[in-house]
Amino acid sequence: MPRSAPAVLLVLLVGAVVAFAGVSHLVNRFDTNQRVRGYKLYGRGLSELQAGKKEDAIEAFRAALTCDPNNGAFQLSLARALRDTGDPQRLDEAQSYLESLWQRTPQDGPVNLALGRLATRRGSVEDAVRYYHNAMYGVWSSDAADNRRKARLELIDFLLQKGARPQAQSEIIALTASLPPNPALHLQAAQFFMDIEDYMDAFLEFEQTLHLDRNSAAAMSGAGRASYLMGHYRTAERYLQEAVRSDPQNAQARQLLETASTVLAADPFVRRISDAERNRRIVAAFQQAGQRLQSCQQSQAINSSATVLPLSKLTDNWNAMKTQLPKLRSAEEADLPDAIMDLVFQIEQQTASWCGPPQGIDQALLMISRDREAADQ
Repeated sequence: MPRSAPAVLLVLLVGAVVAFAGVSHLVNRFDTNQRVRGYKLYGRGLSELQAGKKEDAIEAFRAALTCDPNNGAFQLSLARALRDTGDPQRLDEAQSYLESLWQRTPQDGPVNLALGRLATRRGSVEDAVRYYHNAMYGVWSSDAADNRRKARLELIDFLLQKGARPQAQSEIIALTASLPPNPALHLQAAQFFMDIEDYMDAFLEFEQTLHLDRNSAAAMSGAGRASYLMGHYRTAERYLQEAVRSDPQNAQARQLLETASTVLAADPFVRRISDAERNRRIVAAFQQAGQRLQSCQQSQAINSSATVLPLSKLTDNWNAMKTQLPKLRSAEEADLPDAIMDLVFQIEQQTASWCGPPQGIDQALLMISRDREAADQ
């Protein structure tokens, strides 16, 4: 071997090392520049999205992702933008990005929330429940409690839209179990209970709202309406009076208040009235039922013998009971008040079936007939 060979090899080795270092530096510099460019494009995409320019935002996010293909934030933002276009083909693309992110971090709260919202776009109750639950119990970098609550609220809204009441009820109950002392949140929970016709729990949430904010007109009106729909007209009257006093323009509360007051004024079963007043109300109810029966018989709604027969029988029963009215004050006829009111309620129910919904006192008597014990609550 020539004496110069080791020197040549050394020179070549040093040259290779220098060249490798130079290439590595260039590659690192290129990668750094790409990442910087990617974040600039990402920022532009966020700005375009905030300005409502979805298509421009999508293009910016796509460009950012070409600069940094493994950046989870870029993928998540692109998937969200694609999802929110509502385009079915873009939904598939969005799902592809999100599922890739989910495979990497299945406990990530924002990723699961994005997948839950994608499921609502597709109308899938099963997938929505799955991913929203993952989001509720997933990992959040900040504001975990608030984000989890918002995820549950979104899921409840979706379930109500899809008519999935049993599932919605479970979520609402879970929501109320961990609500902070925030009147707006309790009011929202009360409205959810109203949507699924769970009026007792709705009433309790309206009361909780008023405990936190005694001047909440919406809670007063809601508590009155929930009580009214439960048939608790005494409680309904109290809350509805406050609601109308707080907001005189609340037409619904005013109408419900008038009806509740009419029920309580006509009801012979309410407490704290004298025997004379009770008898007066029974006689008035009996006479009102007779007028309603006569009007129903004469109405154009009676057009077949199948209708005439039961109404005629009710008329015979009413005429027979009329002869018993003078005995109403007799202590020996202790069962007579109930017998009279049973006939009144039967007439109101039958005429409502044959001649349509009643109004005024007849409506009040029909409402009392559904639960005579609850009306005074």
